Amino acid sequence: MSKPDEYDFTSLVDRRGTNSYKWDVATGELPMWVADMDFRTAPEIINAMRRKLDQGVFGYEEVSESYYQAVADWYGREHGARPCTEWMLFVNGVVPALSSLVRRLTQPGDQVLVQAPVYDIFFHSIENNGRHVLSSDLVYDPGSHRYHVDEQDLEAKLAEPLTRMMILCNPHNPAGKVWSRQELERTASLCERHGVSLVSDEIHGDLVFGQPQYTPLFALPPELLGHAVSLVSPSKSFNLAALHAATIVAPGERMRESISRGINNDELAEPNLLAVPGTIAAYEEAGPWLHALLGQLERSRSRAVACLEGIDGVEAANENATYLLWMDISALGAKADQVAAFIREDTGLYLSSGSIYRGNGDHFLRMNLACPPSELEDGLERLARGVRDFRARR
Repeated sequence: MSKPDEYDFTSLVDRRGTNSYKWDVATGELPMWVADMDFRTAPEIINAMRRKLDQGVFGYEEVSESYYQAVADWYGREHGARPCTEWMLFVNGVVPALSSLVRRLTQPGDQVLVQAPVYDIFFHSIENNGRHVLSSDLVYDPGSHRYHVDEQDLEAKLAEPLTRMMILCNPHNPAGKVWSRQELERTASLCERHGVSLVSDEIHGDLVFGQPQYTPLFALPPELLGHAVSLVSPSKSFNLAALHAATIVAPGERMRESISRGINNDELAEPNLLAVPGTIAAYEEAGPWLHALLGQLERSRSRAVACLEGIDGVEAANENATYLLWMDISALGAKADQVAAFIREDTGLYLSSGSIYRGNGDHFLRMNLACPPSELEDGLERLARGVRDFRARR
């Protein structure tokens, strides 16, 4: 196993021309939008994949018990909450799982509640399956630069007869908010009271800095878990998005049986060649790499926030998770689409416009900080220049 000081978070990896979705951009452009990292993954994971490839026989795969044990052990060790392996189902991605759950746990015409601004794929999973988005928008306090829940609005919308599911983002993307245990218990209690299934996307749970710490939904009291589902994956933590491996954690037996039928009907329950060994290596061997990564990401976030203090009209949301910086640009007096398009045209910096996340996202940009320091400095310089030029031309 490598030592933490041997991990490389400074070398630039040329991803152009490699079928990278993120880096399919024009010459001279710098993409800091899609939520994958520009770091090589842990060498322990790469070595496990190489051993698998060296077998040279690539037949059908199945999910071993050691996979589920590795997932359970990781959450027990890193987050103080070890789920029962009997609660787990393999699935080939959090997004496919979300869409399958929407189809299985709701009917066409039902409402699925979200808390906008939120990951845009939630809307696609709901609307593309003939259900309706119902948002209890998060409320942003520009003084503290934090979001909070409108509890009265949330309960009223959960109580609506057509609301059958809530999709929670824990930690929240794009805002970076970590829900405290108390907040999670309140939300889960409301869902139980009103007979609403609660599905929690927890893909960013390992990427938390300071307090409150991430609490997995399955760590709540048993009486709140009958209709609660967590979706977890090593993909964000270890930069393994293309591995297509995730785990559904459903403590309720009846709920789990229904979900299992759904993902099998949708052909989502079979692993690819590297999904099982890659996940096991991540959770059993690559913890030191992740801890070193968290140190690098914390330094990058501190650098970015300090830089923003010198950019008029841009402020960082004061939350504590993910490698995605959520930036308030309301002082610029223009919508996010317009500002993002201008900055890209002016400087080549490609950011995510907050408008796709709905809610108050029209006033925000999202910037991916998970890159080597030299790339980050390039991006921050382009951001400062683009905002300055935008203000000068208005």
